[in-house]
Amino acid sequence: MSGHSKWATTKRHKAVVDAKRSAVFTKIAKLITIAARDKGGDPTSNFSLRMAIDKGRAMNMPKDNIERAIKKGVGGSDGAQIEEIVYEGIGPVKAQFVLRCLTDSRNRTASEIRHLFSKNGGALSSVMWNFSQKGIIRITNDELKIKNYDNDDFELELVDAGAEDIEREEEGWTIYTKMEDLMKVKNWLEGKNIATESAEIEYVAKEKAVVENAEDQERLEKFIEILEENEDVSDYYTNVEI
Repeated sequence: MSGHSKWATTKRHKAVVDAKRSAVFTKIAKLITIAARDKGGDPTSNFSLRMAIDKGRAMNMPKDNIERAIKKGVGGSDGAQIEEIVYEGIGPVKAQFVLRCLTDSRNRTASEIRHLFSKNGGALSSVMWNFSQKGIIRITNDELKIKNYDNDDFELELVDAGAEDIEREEEGWTIYTKMEDLMKVKNWLEGKNIATESAEIEYVAKEKAVVENAEDQERLEKFIEILEENEDVSDYYTNVEI
């Protein structure tokens, strides 16, 4: 993963206190609803829905919440329609950000996102030139060791299955694929009974930046926490490595 560690983000989400848990569930419910609305409510034939459900289960989202979100997507809703909007901007310390937002009010979200950037010394700005979309799969080291797959031979098998690149990180392996190969590689791993920490389409920075100054790191972390607490921000991607 280019930029701020998504391993760290997942750990924080799993450890959220009850006051923040509802916000995490709200974001995932929106993902599930949109996936079900766009391609149907059967996760066996709707890969986007299956990934969203897996994300909910990983965060211990109640089964009732998941089913309610699917029904909302399949059956429609009397309320406002949820849509996905992507924002680009420059945040603190000139870090580039791409935000995926899920909202039922385009004007409200646009105003909030613009305010978040300006309040933290940044602004909405075009940065997409530095990002490309990739399939990203993460597997924890514990899972690999339990299944006895933490070896070079398995890495070669992954490449044959469709992986473009593999990074061995402190928390586990991050596997990069083409967007169209994400489902194929995910299914291949499931065929080997290997549980994934996450599997998603993400924006990956082509050119990365490193922040080493402690004060700048703190400013950046604070901004990221603000993004994570905003219910409309489904996910964020940055070119900065801390």
